Amino acid sequence: MPLAPLTTLGVGGPARWFVRAASVEEAAAAIRWSGDERVPLFVLGGGSNLVIADAGFEGLVLQVAFDGLDFRAAGNVTAVRVGAGERWDDVVAAAVSRGLAGLECLSGIPGTAGGTPIQNVGAYGQDVSRTITAVTVLDRTIGTATVLTGADCRFGYRTSRFKAEDAGRFLVCDVTFHLAVGPPTLAYPDVVAEFERRGIASPAVAEVRDAVLAIRRRKGMVIDPADTDTRSVGSFFMNPVVDAAHHERLTAQAGGRVPAYELPDGHVKIPAAWLIEQSGVPRGSRSGGAGISSKHPLAIVNRGDATARDVLTLAVRIKRQVADHCGIWLRPEPVFIGFGDDPDVAFLQELRS
Repeated sequence: MPLAPLTTLGVGGPARWFVRAASVEEAAAAIRWSGDERVPLFVLGGGSNLVIADAGFEGLVLQVAFDGLDFRAAGNVTAVRVGAGERWDDVVAAAVSRGLAGLECLSGIPGTAGGTPIQNVGAYGQDVSRTITAVTVLDRTIGTATVLTGADCRFGYRTSRFKAEDAGRFLVCDVTFHLAVGPPTLAYPDVVAEFERRGIASPAVAEVRDAVLAIRRRKGMVIDPADTDTRSVGSFFMNPVVDAAHHERLTAQAGGRVPAYELPDGHVKIPAAWLIEQSGVPRGSRSGGAGISSKHPLAIVNRGDATARDVLTLAVRIKRQVADHCGIWLRPEPVFIGFGDDPDVAFLQELRS
């Protein structure tokens, strides 16, 4: 089964075995089969945060296609229960159409709802950890379903227990969010600047969604099949968090203001896009069929004929130059599948303070 068409980046080889599960029972049966046959298993959602090796995956790929979108109001709070296979931006649009705040800044992010707790998906001052109250999971070690609370998920910046100590243990079945009618999140500089430009002081939730989509489109971060500048995993690298002293050193080195987002604990989040450009990696740079988007330096795109190796080569170059120039080791956002102990992947995942 070809896997490249099932991903937003569009690279990678085939799966040896493939099954699309529309129910938890079908998924559980596939998991049992992989265990009985001792076949490696990979769970695929929307394919939006994924780089698959050119050789493909020598195992079973299980695509989760659980549907369901249910809104239940109780007082001032609405519980939104979402099947893991639901398209994420459809979920955000449905919530915003009801005037519910809490997800509006996460508009335009590709993929499915099941991936949101794994990655602790976030953008423009919001992340899902603030609104997730429950995640129904299938525990692959014992073959039964259980419900985890938001606290049980142990969320961190772009991570969770599903991506850390329990990586590979759970299959997400559905996610419950608690949302409420109220003012939207208006904290991130890009969004604030957009409304200053529009002359709107107190935007509604729907207006924030519209603004976020406009910002993302300008950056090539909304998937458009006709535009190869949007064929990517989204942001390839996370925005690094540094201490105040490191930020001051960067400011002195740059000879001017370094864009930053101050965190409550005194640390500072710096845009990885700014670091990439400051390190001398221009937009439009290429490695084979892979390139840096002309719209945003944080997106590595498939120009139409890229291989996974092209993507890795370019990503390694970016990470090396940022490390050499700024002393910061960028962390990749996507999951790498089928690469084994590939040295390029090992370098990309290496962390140094």
